[in-house]
Amino acid sequence: MSEVYAARRERLRERCSAGGSATALVSRPANVRYLAGAAPRGAVLLLGIGHDMLVCAGPPDDQIADGRPDETLRVHALPVPAGDTAVAAADLAASQGAESLALEEHHLTVARHRALRSVAPRLRLSDLGSAVEQLRVVKDEEEIALLRIGAEIVDQALSELLESILVGRTERHLALELERRLVDHGADGPAFATSVATGPNSGRRCHRPTDRRVEEGDFLSVCLGAAYRGYRCEIGRTFVIGTSPADWQIELYDLVFAAQRAGRQALTPGAANREVDRAARQVLDSAGYGGCLPPLTGHGVGLEIDEDPQLAPTAMGKLDTCVPVTIEPGVHLPGRGGVRIDDTLVVRPEADGGPELLTITTKELLAL
Repeated sequence: MSEVYAARRERLRERCSAGGSATALVSRPANVRYLAGAAPRGAVLLLGIGHDMLVCAGPPDDQIADGRPDETLRVHALPVPAGDTAVAAADLAASQGAESLALEEHHLTVARHRALRSVAPRLRLSDLGSAVEQLRVVKDEEEIALLRIGAEIVDQALSELLESILVGRTERHLALELERRLVDHGADGPAFATSVATGPNSGRRCHRPTDRRVEEGDFLSVCLGAAYRGYRCEIGRTFVIGTSPADWQIELYDLVFAAQRAGRQALTPGAANREVDRAARQVLDSAGYGGCLPPLTGHGVGLEIDEDPQLAPTAMGKLDTCVPVTIEPGVHLPGRGGVRIDDTLVVRPEADGGPELLTITTKELLAL
């Protein structure tokens, strides 16, 4: 992997040079990991003039889940663990003879920015912006392979839960069991707090599990994600508890399923981000649910569970091949119930079979 990390850093270096800066300080943890292979707590990456350096508060831990630093990188551990790694990196850049330093201003606090300026007053500071995040949008096949394993884990955890007895158990209990199963199957942990919503609670977007117990006739809406070696994917499914779903449940589910299918079919290289959102949204909007829709239809995933691109009505940009995204339309009816169907997919050209579906748990309306 050393050559992969080196190539990523070189691409960033080219962007920095084009912006007039020979050095850069990367402080956002996901960006550090992307470029260095690991992001120990508090670590920053210095793209230097002579060599690149991972500046850490202490010696990096040798934990697979936390990643392992690129062995070609120099690691500089602060002699005092309580020191500020970003300030130390700026000092190192100045000592290398750098005249300018590009910073991730969207991540640094005002106080840290002032400290950087005070320790290296002769450095010309500029904004690196979202340069690293933009590099992270298109994944290589090794990154996609990690996402694929994460998807297998969430599918397995969910399928096992569906085989158990659900009536009478609380949302909180089911959420904790799902997270335990994720770890049992090899995940680093949940990618985000697992959501389990039953009955009228499924009509609340972003519901946090409560002590409400599963009852016959409930919608059971589940959204969970797995982190595997740093990469995160998600799945969302809605089921009915009992043997015979009500007509309104079938109608609502079929509508959301049609919207999700339309969004998936729109995932083609070159498609505008907003057009993917529109494909799913107009199915629900035309049925009169425009006021119940979430602000976006999907988003990118990777080292973070919510990355670019954003699939939203005002989103700019177009999709590239090898971009993993979620398609997750839903309709939530407060006080009554709701349906959400969420998949993680990878954008692929039609010649390669179209979008690759990573999460494969059935999307049929199951009565559990």
